[in-house]
Amino acid sequence: KYILLVSILAAFAACSGDPQPPLVASDVIVMETMPGMNMTAAYMTLTNNSEDDIRITHVTSPGFASVELHETVIEDDVSRMRKVPELIVPAAGSATLERGGMHLMLMRQTGDGEAVSLQIWSGDAMLLTIDTSYTKR
Repeated sequence: KYILLVSILAAFAACSGDPQPPLVASDVIVMETMPGMNMTAAYMTLTNNSEDDIRITHVTSPGFASVELHETVIEDDVSRMRKVPELIVPAAGSATLERGGMHLMLMRQTGDGEAVSLQIWSGDAMLLTIDTSYTKR
């Protein structure tokens, strides 16, 4: 019954005529900064509703001086993070930013508060703004 209901709802949404945004974020987690630290990490799933790949070139946040795309790699049996220049979200697909893999590093916190805003860019075009609360550690 559940699968039938989901199928009916999906068909209704597809026929409703409301265009879907090209890029959607779900399962967003932005960890609160640890005491004495001014950096944190963000994780999410990005879904591409378009027929073309989406190239994410950078992310900004008014609450942080810098946001970088990072990936975790194992080199010489040591886990290290390295900056990556872009993230491709495949056409009609998704990309997952997660612990131990691709993720966002938010560095040099400039604001205080319970909420954080992230702007996701492709070149000069802002594709998506995410406003969320910090996740407690």
